[in-house]
Amino acid sequence: MPELCIEGVRVNSVALGATVERIVSDCSKGSSFSVFTLNLDHVVKLQQNKEFNATYKAARYVTADGFPIVWAGRLRGVDIERVTGADLIEPLCAACEKSRIPVYLFGSSFRALAGSAKYLTRRFPGLEIVGVSAPKFGFDPGSTAAAEEALRIAESGAGLCFVALGAPKQELFASAAMALAPKTAFVCIGAGLDYLAGEQIRAPGWVQAVGAEWLWRLLSAPGRLGRRYLKCLLVLPSLLWAVVNEPVGSVPGGG
Repeated sequence: MPELCIEGVRVNSVALGATVERIVSDCSKGSSFSVFTLNLDHVVKLQQNKEFNATYKAARYVTADGFPIVWAGRLRGVDIERVTGADLIEPLCAACEKSRIPVYLFGSSFRALAGSAKYLTRRFPGLEIVGVSAPKFGFDPGSTAAAEEALRIAESGAGLCFVALGAPKQELFASAAMALAPKTAFVCIGAGLDYLAGEQIRAPGWVQAVGAEWLWRLLSAPGRLGRRYLKCLLVLPSLLWAVVNEPVGSVPGGG
C-alpha cells in the first residue's frame, strides 16, 4: 500500500476521527509520545534543521496540516484528510472528557491559556484541566527552564498536554519533555489555543474548505508571514515532483 513520506517523515494519520481514537487509546495506556502536524513551513524547516528533522521522524503520529500536503498524498495514491493542530483540540478534549484523561495547556500566553481553558471547560464540563503554563519570551526548549516545565507537567498527572509554541520550538520541547513526563502525550497545536481564546481569528470555514487559510493568515500579518510563505511556495514544486517520481515503497525526499 502506498504511503506518504516527506523528507523522511511518514504522514501516518490520514483522518481526524481515527487519529483522535488512536491518540486517546495510547493515552489510556499511560505512554508518552508526540503528535505533529506537517505543513509547508515545517517542510522548509525539515530541510534546514537536522534536529527538527530527527524529532519529526520520532513522532508517533503525523497529520497533514495544509492542503499542499494533502495534494502530495493524493498524488501518491493516499486518500488523506487535512488535520491541523487546531482541528485536534476539541475532538481530543471530548474524548479525554469521556475517558477521564487529565489535560494540560502549555505555551502561548497566560491570557490565551485562561481564555481557552474557560472555553474548553464550558464546552466539556467533565474535562479536567490540571494545569496551564506560559513560558517567558525567548523560551529555549532545550534549557533548564524547559526541563522544569516538563517536570511540572508530569507532576500534574496530565495524560495529554497541548503544546502551543509554534515550530520548531513546540516540537523540540515535546521531544525533550517525553523523557521527563513518561506518562504524558504531547500534541503540538500552533495557534490553536489563541483561536479558542479569541486572541487570533481563524479563517472562516469556507476559506479553509477552498484551501486558502494560508492566504487569510498572510493578509492578517503580511510583515510577519510574507517571507515564510514565500519560502513555502518555493519548496512546493520540488515537494510535489519528489512525491510523483519516487517509486512505491521508497522515501521521497528522505535523508
